Amino acid sequence: MHSPPKLHSLSNMISLLGIGIDANSSHMMGTAEGPAAIRRALHSGSGNSSAESSVEVISHIEDLGDLPVANEKGSVVDADLITSAVAVQLAAGRQVISLGGDHSVTYPILRAFGAVHDQLTVVHIDAHPDLYDDLDGNPLSHASPFARALEDGCMTRLVQLGIRTATPHQRTQGERWNVTMVAPRELASFDMSGLEGPIYLSIDLDGLDPSVAPGVSHHEPGGLTFREALDIIDALPGPLVGADVVELNPAQDLVGMTAMVGAKLVKEIAAAMLVRR
Repeated sequence: MHSPPKLHSLSNMISLLGIGIDANSSHMMGTAEGPAAIRRALHSGSGNSSAESSVEVISHIEDLGDLPVANEKGSVVDADLITSAVAVQLAAGRQVISLGGDHSVTYPILRAFGAVHDQLTVVHIDAHPDLYDDLDGNPLSHASPFARALEDGCMTRLVQLGIRTATPHQRTQGERWNVTMVAPRELASFDMSGLEGPIYLSIDLDGLDPSVAPGVSHHEPGGLTFREALDIIDALPGPLVGADVVELNPAQDLVGMTAMVGAKLVKEIAAAMLVRR
């Protein structure tokens, strides 16, 4: 029987921030309801408050509720509000886990992190690279957050895991910024121990196989297993300074299983944050 890992300082709580935006989505709306669904699963009586490592996490998470965004397509005001809210938490010494909403929320989040953390590495789990210059004339689309973040110099390195829909345009974009793209079949050969600097983790739930996470707007078969996703979290060398879990669409979910996947990811990410400070 393994003892729970000893935690470093717990003086700083982890901030949990909901960002209910889906106006920047393509194909289907509904992810604005994602934060509420993950919260319900996080506090469901079917589970408990500890991660798999037996680290107690719920008591170390302060839920800040949902940011009062207007949820308007291409809204610079919404983006600035997200950046400011995350910056306040970082200035207070907090680690932040954000709940989407669509993946457009990650760009303004990374603006705040990039301003505080030098040499930031971003690890991104997704079916899609999200590197479009813009989609449907919207540069703040959920298909473009990493193009915007790389343009702004928000990170030193971007590593994308689970990618299986890269178009020629997105491949060109990836080459432009030296993005590391790893397909699901290549995951076993990718060594995460070489990642350097503080790490930010962004998880789009459609990076997982639809059999694991059906509650998304863009089903893309051939994705990661849930255990592979947990193994990635375990393998990150840290420190893990921030994370987001995005693209849950409760209207597409089956018996709440994807919401529970999102909640489990929050717990495991929080445990990793607590033990790798």
